[in-house]
Amino acid sequence: MKKFTLLLLLPAILFAQEKTTPVATKQTGKYDTNKFSQMYDLLATPNMFRTASGAPGPAYYQQQADYKINVELDDKKSKLTGSETVTYYNNSPDTLEYLWVQLDQNQAAKTSQTPLAESQRMEQVFPAGNFANKFLKQEQERGFNIEFVKDVKGNPLSYSINQTMMRINLATPMKPGEKFTFSINWWYNINNYRQDGGRSGYELFEKEGNKLYVIAQFYPRMAVYNDVEGWQNMQFWGTGEFTLPFGNFDVNITVPADHVMEATGELMNRSEVFTAEQVKRYELAQKSFDKPVVIVTQAEAEASEKGFSEKKKTWKFSAKNVRDFGIATSRKFILDAMAVQLTNKTVMAISVYPKESNPLWGETSTRTVAHTLKSYSAHTFDYPYPKAVSVSAEDQGMEYPMICWNYGRPDEKGVTSERIKNGMIGVVIHEVGHNFFPMIVNSDERQWSWMDEGLNTFMQYMAEQEMGTNFPSSRGPASKIVPYMSGDQKFLEPIMSNSETIVQFGANAYGKPATGLNILRETIMGRELFDHAFKVYANRWKFKHPTPEDFFRTMEDASAVDLDWFFRGWFYSTDFVDIGVKEVKQYYVSETATAALKDAVVRRGRFGQEKGPFVYLVPGTSEELSAKDKKALAIGDVNLLSEYVNQNFSADEKSKLKSPKYFYEVEFNKPGGMLMPIIVELTYEDDTTETFKYPAQIWRKNNDTAKKVYATEKAIKKIQIDPKLETADIDVTNNAWPKEEVKSKFD
Repeated sequence: MKKFTLLLLLPAILFAQEKTTPVATKQTGKYDTNKFSQMYDLLATPNMFRTASGAPGPAYYQQQADYKINVELDDKKSKLTGSETVTYYNNSPDTLEYLWVQLDQNQAAKTSQTPLAESQRMEQVFPAGNFANKFLKQEQERGFNIEFVKDVKGNPLSYSINQTMMRINLATPMKPGEKFTFSINWWYNINNYRQDGGRSGYELFEKEGNKLYVIAQFYPRMAVYNDVEGWQNMQFWGTGEFTLPFGNFDVNITVPADHVMEATGELMNRSEVFTAEQVKRYELAQKSFDKPVVIVTQAEAEASEKGFSEKKKTWKFSAKNVRDFGIATSRKFILDAMAVQLTNKTVMAISVYPKESNPLWGETSTRTVAHTLKSYSAHTFDYPYPKAVSVSAEDQGMEYPMICWNYGRPDEKGVTSERIKNGMIGVVIHEVGHNFFPMIVNSDERQWSWMDEGLNTFMQYMAEQEMGTNFPSSRGPASKIVPYMSGDQKFLEPIMSNSETIVQFGANAYGKPATGLNILRETIMGRELFDHAFKVYANRWKFKHPTPEDFFRTMEDASAVDLDWFFRGWFYSTDFVDIGVKEVKQYYVSETATAALKDAVVRRGRFGQEKGPFVYLVPGTSEELSAKDKKALAIGDVNLLSEYVNQNFSADEKSKLKSPKYFYEVEFNKPGGMLMPIIVELTYEDDTTETFKYPAQIWRKNNDTAKKVYATEKAIKKIQIDPKLETADIDVTNNAWPKEEVKSKFD
């Protein structure tokens, strides 16, 4: 019988670290013990309206509301008067006893509950203007003044107003498939948004007395009725934005004759409101794809600023299949435009701005709009509307179909800092991007801010990086969210929280979901799988009303990647990422072994029926290994192993065999509750590096620790977890072996 020498590996512990989590993980329920549990406990049950795949079901429906609106602006009084005729289509399978209409202007009325629901504190120092506004001035009458609500025959309709919601009581319930037409007349005083706050209003230029109006939530708007909640009639408290049905709009807007205007929809009477020369410039812009054409010049705008015309002019806009309508008007407006070529169509990128915004806006805004449309379209679907407009409105950042207001201007000398310029570019991308989410992929902003703000912030990050200018994105990269996720748990909520309950709104609704999607794209799924699934979601739900479940299910359905563990942890909990190196053991080869060790191998049954040869490794220090101890494994040096190799491999196969000399067992731990892949970079003694990435499933059977063995031809001098900061690890002090001292910011 031939004897076999057993080669034994035993550990030398080079590094061991215990880690105490500084912040306790918030428990989210019975499924916490298995973070890979499928999300059946969290997601709504699939049905005929919304399928298990995340797609609309065969019974999916959505309501429609068409508007014919006439409004007139009193520039001297800053007052808007309006009348509208609404035709509401009941496409649901339900009979409706009443209709709900949103009166968002009432959030600022004297009777508003919003101020009463906010805690207050007394400041010791006030700017004089703030003090006067808060304690001295009489409050302006705000909110909608409803003059009447009538049916199509002119008969009064019964209605009841509850804060920001109006219920119209139907004498005869609406059956499925029916439509109902009614009219409302109203007026309200427009707010100075820089003084009184608000998402729209006017900006006053005190030196000349001119106003720049950005007007939204200006008309009573139909609430959404759907298969998920019935009527979405949650009150508007100020933070949760808007959810609206799609429809067609014909809007006539009467303003002073010297105003220049942009609004949602196509302008139907261009030759009546622009000069013949300005019409020619616009026609030229429709063929200009490389740079904007100035249609209303700065000189023309400056001339209008001095006029204060007593005459009136009516602008007529028509918009198809939109969920809302916005208006920007001022005698101060310069207007430029350029054409944007998408895959199968051409659309217009447009900007309107006062002279105070130049030269920044003339050089930057419309080009940024064009870039945004190209970037977003490439990742989702071709922008379907005829134009996208960027409006310069200081201290604003708000979006509506085809139009948005954006902050960022030079100082009085026309000089723009890099911070202001980058901030302006970022907000233009963000607000124009909102055309896709939620103006087209029409999520419920009143309930789930992250579905529009988070998805859009992620798209904004990609668009910024695609500019090729090393744009300093403030949200998106994993490292940017670490300060928030490592904060006090008392002030953190899951992303899946209602808009009004979020303490740190920007980080929770914008930053964390955007970061999560970026981690999915770059680290967990890879760009190809992620981009395909994300595009499927966008196309499934464009011009429809998706829920969070529809997004989660589609991302899995279109990629074949199980993401329940990620969505459960990242969206439904406040768990944080913290992965570290707990222990490193190093081994070298021995040609002998004690009988006890041989017996241990046999008893454990690790090798089944194999009779040998076995390779035993014994502990050695790093100094011994770096000195290339003769017992380090080399195939030619160990007779019995070489004999095994000669018997089982051809000459060609032997030439391709590896010759590992160093053996390391690395134990990783996870003080944080959030699952994440382990990304490991090894640096060898010759300063070359090698990166390994282990999927999050490495934690599926042990939520606390995981081990990996590395057999290398070169000694390892450094082990680094997450070297590119891809996973939002909140504590990097335990990420390296040998342990590294991390300098404080003070140092």
